[in-house]
Amino acid sequence: MFALTPVLVAVVCVLIVWIFKNADGSFERRRGEARARPGARPWVDEDLKDSTDLHQEEEDADECQEAEENVEHIPFSHTRYPEKEMVKRSQEFYELLNKRRSVRFISNEQVPMEVIDNVIKTAGTAPSGAHTEPWTFVAVKDPDMKHKIREIVEEEEEINYLKRMGQRWVTDLMKLRTNWIKEYLDTAPVLILIFKQVHGFTATGKRKVHYYNEISVSIACGVLLAALQNAGLVTVTTTPLNCGPRLRVLLSRPANEKLLMLLPVGYPSQEATVPDLKRKPLDQIMVTV
Repeated sequence: MFALTPVLVAVVCVLIVWIFKNADGSFERRRGEARARPGARPWVDEDLKDSTDLHQEEEDADECQEAEENVEHIPFSHTRYPEKEMVKRSQEFYELLNKRRSVRFISNEQVPMEVIDNVIKTAGTAPSGAHTEPWTFVAVKDPDMKHKIREIVEEEEEINYLKRMGQRWVTDLMKLRTNWIKEYLDTAPVLILIFKQVHGFTATGKRKVHYYNEISVSIACGVLLAALQNAGLVTVTTTPLNCGPRLRVLLSRPANEKLLMLLPVGYPSQEATVPDLKRKPLDQIMVTV
């Protein structure tokens, strides 16, 4: 009986190894099937993840954020309009923005740089967590630089459409007739790349927390879109997946900046078309309590 013990031990060991190998293979198959399923969750760009943490701890206790000096509070200057004018202004502003469309056919006609300066200054008026203003707007006019940006974006976008995005996402985009060819990155007179600063630096060079940096920069992007529409320019909001790191290096931006959005800006081309989409009515987007 005791002579069989080593044999039994060996058999048990073989069984354990066999069970673990099969379990691991099954897990890998399930993971592969999940990637292949049309309804699977699409790939997510790491640069687009919000790194804000309400309970963020500094990596080093010596790098504690320095308290800013007290800021003076001043009387608030406000312009109040009569109710009729309020209604008129709000209706006119709605009608202006309701004409905004995502335009992918952009003329190469130059736009006044003063206008670009003004719309970016307007975007910079957006609110931000603890007034950290965690945004950088990079305006690209140089044709060679625009073409390099296009090459990077199209290379990654082809992979996105064929692999990363998933069949459901690609199918949902079919009605817009989009693909990985982005001619407007060459033709648009200005490209505005919006970077979120995941953290900043104090005057002494220590790391400074940027609270809700992605939400803050997203609000600024919304203000920028409204400013462009108000100025009579068009754009299309693009978030090219997996392009952020390469574009950041190309544009010599620091490592604490992550690409959030890319806007080609200009006038619509004469042959420009847009899909005939309808916006949801008020009763589908507003709840009054």
